[in-house]
Amino acid sequence: MLFATGSALYSTGDPAAHIFVIRDGLVKLVQYLADGTQRIVRLLHQGTIAGLDALVDRPYEHTAVTLQPTFLCRIPIGAVHRLDAACPDLHWQLIERLKGSLHEADEWLTELSTGSARARLARLLVSLAGTADECEIFSRENLGAMLGVTTETASRTMAEFKREGLVTEMGLYRCRCAVEALREIATE
Repeated sequence: MLFATGSALYSTGDPAAHIFVIRDGLVKLVQYLADGTQRIVRLLHQGTIAGLDALVDRPYEHTAVTLQPTFLCRIPIGAVHRLDAACPDLHWQLIERLKGSLHEADEWLTELSTGSARARLARLLVSLAGTADECEIFSRENLGAMLGVTTETASRTMAEFKREGLVTEMGLYRCRCAVEALREIATE
């Protein structure tokens, strides 16, 4: 299934009826704070699974929203349970994915919610760039929600990075990063 940018796969509290294997695209997992602001707790990319709450028969704990056109396989949880009985190896692979998601969540919390806004943004950009020097960036609102800072702080920090030549925009939501210089800032 192809989901357009901004599509909600599920919302916090919905009965967990499916898991979603991300074939291509990007999904943000959002938790809403008491004041209504959003906090992006994790990004899910190709090869990851959204909706793992369904494996333990609990309501979804996050709202999952696509950040770009995203191609997914939506698998009913009943089919997963039937496969579990018929193929225990599949069950083990899902448990491994769950473990990987928890590890990623721990890293996200540690890396992107501690330190100055400059260091947080630098860590995010280095992570998004991976082994390349280009990456996809997001709206300033989404950047703020990922880093736990205001939209204004995210915007101001990104503007500083551009002025300093650390980030060069290459089009809408795409940039080239001076990865080594950003790595130095990330350790501040």
